[in-house]
Amino acid sequence: GILDDVTGTSLAYDADFDLEANDVRRCVFVGLGADGTVGANKNSIKIIGEQTSNYAQGYFVYDSKKSGSMTISHLRFGPRPIRAPYLIRRAEFVACSELSFVGRFDVLGYAAPGATVLLNSPYAPEETWRKLPREWQEALVAKKLRLFVINATQVAQTCGMGRRTNTVLQTCFFALSGVLPQDEAIAQIKKAITKTYGRKGEQIVKMNFAAVDAALAGLHEVAIPAAVDADARVTPPPSFAGETDFVQKVTARLLANQGDLMPVSAMPIDGCWPTSTARVEKRNIALEVPAWDPAICIQCNKCVLVCPHAAIRAKFCPPEQFAGAPEGYVTAPFRSNEFPGQRYTLQVAPEDCTGCSLCVQVCPAKDKTNPRHKAIDMVPQPPRLDKDRAHWDFFLELPEPDRTRLDVTSVKGTQFMQPLFEFSGACAGCGETPYLKLLTQLVGDRLLITNATGCSSIYGGNLPTTPYCANKDGRGPTWANSLFEDNAEFGLGLHFAVEQRTKTGRELLQHLAGRIGPDLAQAILQADQSTEAGIAMLRAKIEQLKAILRPLDTAEARRLLAVADDLVKKSVWIVGGDGWAYDIGYGGLDHVLASGANVKVLVLDTEVYSNTGGQSSKATPIGAVAKFAAGGKEIAKKDLALIAMQYGHVYVARVAFGAKDGQTVLAMREAEAYRGPALVLAYSHCIAHGFPLHLGAEQQKLAVDSGYWPLFRYDPRLAAKGEIPLRLDSPAPKIGLDKFMSNETRFGMLRNVAPARADELAARAQDHVRRHYALYQHLAAPAAGSNPGHPSS
Repeated sequence: GILDDVTGTSLAYDADFDLEANDVRRCVFVGLGADGTVGANKNSIKIIGEQTSNYAQGYFVYDSKKSGSMTISHLRFGPRPIRAPYLIRRAEFVACSELSFVGRFDVLGYAAPGATVLLNSPYAPEETWRKLPREWQEALVAKKLRLFVINATQVAQTCGMGRRTNTVLQTCFFALSGVLPQDEAIAQIKKAITKTYGRKGEQIVKMNFAAVDAALAGLHEVAIPAAVDADARVTPPPSFAGETDFVQKVTARLLANQGDLMPVSAMPIDGCWPTSTARVEKRNIALEVPAWDPAICIQCNKCVLVCPHAAIRAKFCPPEQFAGAPEGYVTAPFRSNEFPGQRYTLQVAPEDCTGCSLCVQVCPAKDKTNPRHKAIDMVPQPPRLDKDRAHWDFFLELPEPDRTRLDVTSVKGTQFMQPLFEFSGACAGCGETPYLKLLTQLVGDRLLITNATGCSSIYGGNLPTTPYCANKDGRGPTWANSLFEDNAEFGLGLHFAVEQRTKTGRELLQHLAGRIGPDLAQAILQADQSTEAGIAMLRAKIEQLKAILRPLDTAEARRLLAVADDLVKKSVWIVGGDGWAYDIGYGGLDHVLASGANVKVLVLDTEVYSNTGGQSSKATPIGAVAKFAAGGKEIAKKDLALIAMQYGHVYVARVAFGAKDGQTVLAMREAEAYRGPALVLAYSHCIAHGFPLHLGAEQQKLAVDSGYWPLFRYDPRLAAKGEIPLRLDSPAPKIGLDKFMSNETRFGMLRNVAPARADELAARAQDHVRRHYALYQHLAAPAAGSNPGHPSS
């Protein structure tokens, strides 16, 4: 209940009071987001409700992170109807699918005396006991709990299921609970698997069957000693040390799943929450992390660019900066003519990395004697956790490179810039977040984002932590979310507000030039803001201006002081997914593009409504299966780029970082520099596509090589010069569309149930790709006499 210690309106209650009858069986499953625990438990409670005489209830608690967070499944069943509209506090069965939760959450707080506990552990039974913190051992002994362990992760990986331990632990639950005879339970589990995954292909069903069959062989009971022998205790993560009181007293408790125990007085009065807090979360969910071999590395920084969580970063510094480096810290001579004598370093954040291995997949540097060994390879995380943690802390203390001297036209140069979007709750291997991270690297210290509701708003505006952060000067992105349908209008309004503040500042500066100093006033008014160096010089002059204004006790001086920082140009970006841009918010988007206002739009195109479960949008392509298009989409994907290009005054680009990262950087820089509306359509691979996300960059390349996603830039400034404004950045299709489609379940599942229709739609999709690319080729090389300013001419 609520503890209102401010107005005193809450009632005291007995935390041990329990209304439930003794014949109600209660089970709690603590899982890791995206490991399948919730889905498996939904199947389990259906099996119990349908195959036994029990009434059943399932309730599932999880936050808005896309993956990698904690999920809690509450299952009840018994001989009478379940009338319990509240969470389970004392369960006879408790399962935990993630060993790292042992030291972070009070999982055993759910266990009733004598309960059975199931733990996913990579260790043998005896070693598991030794690894448990003292609080766990004390609870196991005091409550007389039974503890069973299984290396469910190893079983799942052996069966080709990665980290999806759900069916392994589900099988163990039925075996330990005895709610159904073992053979019958396994038969029902397999029946549910077929129903749940059948459309995704026979191979996925077989892998789940194999996991079920292999599960019980690895299930072992841990002998609980009579006495506790652990020295280690559950301690707050070291990341909270030195943080503000708010982070230590509020954020830390929320992260420990103790938010319901906090009093009203702990909440911020004005509803404001600090940013730059995702860095303290330290979810520590990666089983493997990248390890760097500087002897092979070519220092391209491609791994840094593609990292969805900004967990791998590069810097270069003078050698003396590494004098106090911790043991084993590795550097290499920096390969640069502009910065001779510097040392290059690449470092991973071991507790923030999700282990997606995208970085390894894109690494081009291989050992000539052993091609399987790259400049970065995935290695087990636990043995190197302490060392890598110390290395990461040291890395953060190294100075950031001078932005004014970096080559921001190259992938390598941009990836030395500090990302102001880090450690979000996006899926491991996410295809959206690298674009957002790059955007904050390019313009993050003067960036204003309006974000449509969707995946990007959920992992971008999540509480209790937020991934957007500030640099050492306290500058970072300003982020806001209104609604799904009005994001474009919201962003346009924000642009007008910023424009008005800048106009007010310039007018006041001109009016007060005599008191400020004409030279300083003109230097600010005429400052070149097209480069990082120019912006840095302007900011220095604005600091001089503020110093002059502070002693001036006039209304105009105070007004100018309030808007002085707005004399530095701001960059307004309207961000959202295809469900917003192509569908629900399309009218507003069209209005904004037609307005001619200097706003930028970034569409993270996953080709479905990703956040709500993969429903079809107007961006969904021919032949793809999605919710509301179960028989395969028949209509071609809306060409939002071509629609925008027909205005003639909108900068338009289509990008895919996995196919051509340099073109992505170039397009985003050009969009930012363009004085008018700009639209960047960013291909974003997604779990809804149905393939392993560590292959995301490779799949993006296939999308481009097949002509499915042609890369281009349409720049109206070229038309003003009499040049062709459309530049194709990818060649004509060089592989068949089937090479791209065959890797994704969204296309393959139709073939499993309706092969003839799948063939028909695939042929139509191939024909559409051919005609579509031919159209763009024509627009990029129009016939003599046509007007190069408009694609429709």
